[in-house]
Amino acid sequence: MQPFVVQHPLAQCHLSVIRAAGTPSHDFRRHLNHLARLLFLEATRELPLREISVQTPLRQTLGAQLARPLVFVPILRAGLGLLDGILPLVPEAVVAHVGIKRNEETALPHAYYANLPACISGADVFLLDPMLATGGSACEAARQLKEAGAMRITMLCVVSCPEGLAAMKHAHPDVPVFTTAIDDGLNEKCYIVPGLGDAGDRYFGT
Repeated sequence: MQPFVVQHPLAQCHLSVIRAAGTPSHDFRRHLNHLARLLFLEATRELPLREISVQTPLRQTLGAQLARPLVFVPILRAGLGLLDGILPLVPEAVVAHVGIKRNEETALPHAYYANLPACISGADVFLLDPMLATGGSACEAARQLKEAGAMRITMLCVVSCPEGLAAMKHAHPDVPVFTTAIDDGLNEKCYIVPGLGDAGDRYFGT
């Protein structure tokens, strides 16, 4: 499955702001939240709906609601930045968490926490992480979600690279990836270039 690159002009403008090294944390957070909403709107275009009856002040009419529950799974901690942006759109969604930390020496993922809901098998699940670098964390998170019963997983990431996309395609070819940029690749420290630096540090100001 090929990645979906969101080319919306507003998405590209928000991306440019969060790439800039001089953007302060409060602006980084605001623009990342806006970008998350645009990614989510593109990724949910084809979600199935259920027809419902709605009583307006004037008469009864037909309306719609999502056919399945939504589960948001941010990869801690940077994934919380995407969650903050999209949760206001669907506040009834269930929020799960997966904690995966990259070993800075080996660049391999280390899973340290998971809290996944029982409803995950019947839900549309959105895996959230601003960066898809080596793909190690995303692949491990998707593995855990499938092990817990998830059948419909979509990944949202702001910046990706060929290495991470290839890893996801190899390990989880059934998981579509929505991103706003496919960058050149990884440097010797396995950071995306040109990228935007450490998304978690920049979002939380640490």
